[in-house]
Amino acid sequence: MKSYKLVLSTLLINLFIAFLGIGLVIPVTPTIMNELNISGTVVGYMVSAFALAQLIVSPISGRWVDRFGRKPMIIIGLFIFSFSEFLFGIGKTVEVLFVSRVLGGVSAAFIMPAVTAFIADITTTSTRPKALGYMSAAISTGFIIGPGIGGFLAEIGTRLPFFFAAGFGLLAAILSLIILKEPERSYKVEEQIIQATGFRRILSPMYFIAFMVILISSFGLASFESLFALFVDHKFGFTAKDIAIVISLGAIVGVIVQVGLFDRLTQWIGEIALIRYSLIVSTALVLVLTYVTGYWSILVVTMTVFVGFDLMRPAVTTYLSKIAGDEQGFVGGMNSMFTSIGNIIGPIIGGILFDIDLNYPFYFATVVLAIGIALTFAWKSPLESTIKA
Repeated sequence: MKSYKLVLSTLLINLFIAFLGIGLVIPVTPTIMNELNISGTVVGYMVSAFALAQLIVSPISGRWVDRFGRKPMIIIGLFIFSFSEFLFGIGKTVEVLFVSRVLGGVSAAFIMPAVTAFIADITTTSTRPKALGYMSAAISTGFIIGPGIGGFLAEIGTRLPFFFAAGFGLLAAILSLIILKEPERSYKVEEQIIQATGFRRILSPMYFIAFMVILISSFGLASFESLFALFVDHKFGFTAKDIAIVISLGAIVGVIVQVGLFDRLTQWIGEIALIRYSLIVSTALVLVLTYVTGYWSILVVTMTVFVGFDLMRPAVTTYLSKIAGDEQGFVGGMNSMFTSIGNIIGPIIGGILFDIDLNYPFYFATVVLAIGIALTFAWKSPLESTIKA
C-alpha cells in the first residue's frame, strides 16, 4: 500500500470536499428561500430530501463497501457528489433543487461508510481514535470553509458556490482514482456473513444503544443546524456573510479541540462518557440560544454548541469501530442510516415549528437531545463488560 500518510490525507481531503459542498448551502439558504418564495417548511423538506436518500441507500452501501471494496464506493460517491452540486447550481425550480439534494444524499451514503471502513483497515486499535479524530476534523473543516466560501461567493452570485464545490468534487474523484489502493484486510468477508449483517444486527446489545444515541442526537442537531441560518436571518437580520462568520468561527474552534484534545479525552474518560458530557453541554446551550440577543453572545453560544457535537460524533464512530470487528462496512452504513433518519425528521419538524414561532425548533431540539443524554446513562460498553468478567 502507498504511504499511510498519503492515503489518510487523500481520504481526509475527500471528506473535507464532500462536507464543503454540504456546508455551502447554509448561508445561501435564506437567499434561495427568498428567490423562490418558499417557506421554512419547504426548506425543512429540502434538507430532509438529502437525508432520506442517505437513509435508503446507506444500509445497501454499507454492505457494498464490504463486498465490492472501499475505493470504488468512494470514487463513485465523489462523482455523484460533483454532479449534484452542479445540478443545484443550475437549478431554477424547487423540483430540480430537490433532485440535487437527493443525489447529494446518495453520494454521502457511498462516501462515509467507505472512508470509515478504509481508515479502520489501515489503522490499529491504538492509532484509530486519532485517525477518526482527524476524520471528524476534516468534516468540521468542510463546514468551516463551506459556509465561509458560500457566504462570500454569494455576494458575487447565489449559485456560484455550488459550481465551486462541483469542481472540487470532480478533482477529488480523480485524485482518489490515482492515489488510493484498495486496502488489505486481515479478514475475509464471506457472503453469508454479509447477508447476516442485516437489520437483525441493529438489535444486538453491543450496537443498539449506540445506534439510538446516533438517531436521537442527529434528530435534535438537525433541527438546530437546518434552521440556524433562517433563525438569525429572521430574528436578527443577519446577512449571508454574518452567518458564514458565525458558523466558521464556531467550527474553527471545534476543529482545534478535535485535533488537540479528542484523542486525550477518549483515553482519559472513554468514548461513552465523552459523548454524555458533550451532549449535556450542547443541549443546554441550544436552549440558551433562544435567550441571547447580542452578536458576540450568539457567536460564543454557537461556537460551544459546535464544539460539543464535534467531540460527540467522532466519539461514537470510534466506539463503533472498536467493537465492529469484521463488520466495519455494516457499522459505517448503519451509522450513516441512523444519522439520516434524524436528519430527515429533525428538519421537517423544525421547519414546521419555525413557521409557527422562531424559537420552537430550538425548544424541540433541547427536549430530544435531553432524551439522548438519558440514554447514555444506560449505555455500557461490551468491552468494559468483557474486562470486568
